Amino acid sequence: MNHTRLAIGALALALVALLLLTVSGLGYRTAMWTLPAAFTMVKWAAYLGIAGGAAALAGMFIARPVGRATSVFALAFLIAVIAAGIPWSFKRRAGQVPPIHDISTDTQDPPAFVAVLPLRATAKNPATYGGDGVAAKQHAGYPDIGPVHLTLPRDAAFQRAHDAAVAMGWEMVAADSAAGRIEATATTRWFGFKDDVVIRVRPEGAGSRVDVRSVSRVGGSDVGTNAARIRAYVARLGTASAGA
Repeated sequence: MNHTRLAIGALALALVALLLLTVSGLGYRTAMWTLPAAFTMVKWAAYLGIAGGAAALAGMFIARPVGRATSVFALAFLIAVIAAGIPWSFKRRAGQVPPIHDISTDTQDPPAFVAVLPLRATAKNPATYGGDGVAAKQHAGYPDIGPVHLTLPRDAAFQRAHDAAVAMGWEMVAADSAAGRIEATATTRWFGFKDDVVIRVRPEGAGSRVDVRSVSRVGGSDVGTNAARIRAYVARLGTASAGA
């Protein structure tokens, strides 16, 4: 058996899988292909990654190569694990979170979008809140998501909320201090999905209450992205206010 040829074959499968995985998101971001096509590429990247990993394992433990072939098999297996593991992790995460794409710290009176609405004119997901059904799923899947209560007066809290939003690296759309509303757009790294964020600051006794809502423009499920974004913002806001 030609160990080197088998090792190169396994490596080729793994590299093609990794390439498909990489360009799937890049192509969608640059409008080279549609989202369904990109997801199909991700699926085939997983299949090829599994095939490449299986071939690498078979080569290492059945053919028992020596010399350079062993290193090639090991490299092929590592790349294959990456190519198949990333889609698998997303699929696993999707099964662990509620299939929703609108997350709010206030599900009874969610902050409303105003300035962002023209940017969502062609969005597949509406900007209006989905109601009690969405709220129930959120509370079951993300029971920790809730408003932030600050001891700062409203104007100081608004500035702190704005600074925290800027620090998140979002594209700022509007900051209406009179209305206590901040709007921004976040872009995911891989596929470049656009998710819109609205922050509402209201007086609460001697302090302030900050509510945050993050909504995807496309996709039935956000695979936990919006909840993770709100958690990150709340953590940053808390750190900022603590340092005030």
